[in-house]
Amino acid sequence: MYKIIDHCEGNINNKDVIFIQLESYVKMRELIKSFPGIKWSREYNSLYVPRNNHYLRLINIQQHDYTDETLSRIAEINRHALIDMSETLKMKAYSINTRRTYCNEFAQLLYLLKNEAVDELNSARLKKYILYCIDNLKLSENQVHSRYNAIKFYFEQVLKRDKIFINIPRPKKHLKLPKHISMQDIRRLFEVTTNIKHNTMLKLCYGMGLRVSEIVNLKISDIDSNNMQVLIERGKGKKDRYVNLPFSILEQLRIYYKEYRPKIYLFEGQYGGQYSIRSAQKVFKTSMQKAKINKDIGIHGLRHSYATHLLESGTDISMIQQLLGHNNIKTTLLYTKVSNTSLKNIKSPLDNI
Repeated sequence: MYKIIDHCEGNINNKDVIFIQLESYVKMRELIKSFPGIKWSREYNSLYVPRNNHYLRLINIQQHDYTDETLSRIAEINRHALIDMSETLKMKAYSINTRRTYCNEFAQLLYLLKNEAVDELNSARLKKYILYCIDNLKLSENQVHSRYNAIKFYFEQVLKRDKIFINIPRPKKHLKLPKHISMQDIRRLFEVTTNIKHNTMLKLCYGMGLRVSEIVNLKISDIDSNNMQVLIERGKGKKDRYVNLPFSILEQLRIYYKEYRPKIYLFEGQYGGQYSIRSAQKVFKTSMQKAKINKDIGIHGLRHSYATHLLESGTDISMIQQLLGHNNIKTTLLYTKVSNTSLKNIKSPLDNI
């Protein structure tokens, strides 16, 4: 058993890593042999591993909602507030990303307050702070919403002051339409992605309408090729759902499996364990460049394209809602604004001149 006495995050060759310090270096070579992916850096005089969920679990490193540096910048009178908020978020089983976002946004208020107690703020004072974020900090509507949600969570969920935000309006959100890629461009994207692992990953993202977090979380045991269904376990909102496995991918999936032999996850990293979200995003970006598709769009655009193309082919909107795992039909209805075929068929008067 190897006891890790310290660790910190870093970057080597543009890749996120975790540097780890052991209680003893006597069995360092044995440790490196035991866990493929653990390496030694001469430059940093330290062992390091890729920063992903697999290695965080493997070496038993806890992910924290905030850093010691964040806590040290907050006046002592308000430190309990950040700690209480973090604990409440954990007890309510919020994801690590949501917890980090909420704690970071709430910390911005605590920095500004200095020695003024956050628990004593009233509705009028909080309203002034939201206006300060808009007028002075020039935060976008989405950033203001994020900060608003974090502060609201503290006062309503931690302090149980339910009515404090009644008179504090939210800024109107910019209604963003989902960005998608045409079917011709999707086809070209797959053609230029010659690596079978990368090609299979992108095809499943598009062919099943998956979020990037869902594709990297996909396990071999989730795939039921007999019923041509795939279990998406603990998707957004911690909901399970089934999606249809495309018939056209089945043979390629078998060839991919025989070549790569993944153990647990369908797509695993170079040294085993879960494929990282950042790597999946990079695969998509590289393929977009190879295909010369000049669109400002991320890998999530494959999910948007899936929904848009289903709608255009006549699939019922309620069925698309179920396949995408949306709680509210209003979220799915956004795709009707993108793919309204009736509107697309209307000719401009300019074409008649």
